[in-house]
Amino acid sequence: MTKSKCEIEGKLMKAIVCTKYGPPEVLQLKEVEKPIPKDNEVLVKIHAAAVTVSDCIVRSGKVNILLWIPMRIFVGFRRPRKPILGLELAGQIEAIG
Repeated sequence: MTKSKCEIEGKLMKAIVCTKYGPPEVLQLKEVEKPIPKDNEVLVKIHAAAVTVSDCIVRSGKVNILLWIPMRIFVGFRRPRKPILGLELAGQIEAIG
């Protein structure tokens, strides 16, 4: 059963957060505010997630010198623009925007 936006507002969820570039030790388990889906978006309750090579590259910030500037423009200069990394997951829809 999906939830309404009002039922989600103010609730917390656990997430692995990357607040700066570096080794795996920069990752932290934190409680963050659960996002509220906008129109044409869904909120997915994740049951399983994969860590991919691209997640490791973004976390480390280490890329070929020719790709350094384009990567930092895309993902963030001082720290990752989106602190919760990952794109591959399995779960169920929790809310619809």
